[in-house]
Amino acid sequence: MINNAQTTSKMGQERAAIDPVTPRATKGRGAVSNRTGRFEQYVGEAVHDGWIRDEDLQSTPKIQTTLIKDTSKTIIARNTSPDVPFDRSINPYRGCEHGCVYCFARPTHAYLGMSPGLDFETKLFYKPEAARLLERELRKPKYQCRTMAMGTNTDPYQPVEKTLRLTRGILEVLSAFNHPVGIVTKSALVLRDLDILAPMAEKGLAQVCISVTTLDHRLANTLEPRATTPMKRLAAIRALADVRIPCGVMAAPVIPALNDHELESILSAGRDAGATLASYILLRLPLEIADLFREWLENHQPNKAKHVMNLLASTRGGKVYEAEFGKRMKGTGEYAALLKKRFELISKRLGYNDRRFELDGSQFKPPLQRDGQLALF
Repeated sequence: MINNAQTTSKMGQERAAIDPVTPRATKGRGAVSNRTGRFEQYVGEAVHDGWIRDEDLQSTPKIQTTLIKDTSKTIIARNTSPDVPFDRSINPYRGCEHGCVYCFARPTHAYLGMSPGLDFETKLFYKPEAARLLERELRKPKYQCRTMAMGTNTDPYQPVEKTLRLTRGILEVLSAFNHPVGIVTKSALVLRDLDILAPMAEKGLAQVCISVTTLDHRLANTLEPRATTPMKRLAAIRALADVRIPCGVMAAPVIPALNDHELESILSAGRDAGATLASYILLRLPLEIADLFREWLENHQPNKAKHVMNLLASTRGGKVYEAEFGKRMKGTGEYAALLKKRFELISKRLGYNDRRFELDGSQFKPPLQRDGQLALF
């Protein structure tokens, strides 16, 4: 391996300035590298062998999105976490093309033998049988109805949903069963399904929460490169409110020294658009995400990188991440306490509700079978 720092030629100096070994951001993608997952036996590291051409240093190749069929036999995921207000959820996709570098779902790709980095946003698994599997589970005699959450892991309205329409198929089933659903998304594509969601909302069966990370378009382009722009998300809140679908705004994640100063402006913009519920989540960096986020900071915010990580560590007892229930979402310490106080003050001033929407599970009833036979239970 050639040591660029000792190369005296002009060409060597140019290469040293660019550093071909250090991962560099790819346009339209969030993660900077394709770091090896934690379960893999071998770890690959880039080295410079001296044969990289100058023109290769100036550009990065485009990475195409690959769709992979997921043959899961069940569709409802269960959880017992006290940090979230639901015990069941549906995720029609594994991986997310939005490319949000901070996404806490990234480590799940390691279970598939893939990288939580670029693989997570370019190798997407989809569940073509999602609607059928859901209907089968809802028809089980012992099924007990409670609000179904969507968007709790990966976004149900990521770009591939435009053509695959898996989320829409799931909503059609939930609507037919009068089953309540709560959706979290950062995509305006949710407006496509107003014809399903609006009638459900009239019966107290649907609510939507739009996640807004920043109002800064340039920051959003690098933090979440393929997600709907901030202004279009606010427009989506307005459109949902106009048809009386209960809608909330989520300031998430709050990143110290990067977007934390926007907390009040995000909640104010959401209230102006018609949101009646507000929430926030402090940045979480479990497992591989910590190194992926550091890479992103070094590429996009090098002057703030150290300060961001130090502030974040101050909210986790000096560590990058704390997984303990009750602490992982909001953090602890002086900074976290100040953030919580700011949220409470702005929420009170804007008149946000102090509790989540109550959806009605009492209307749940399996419809007639598709073959026309009556449901017995």
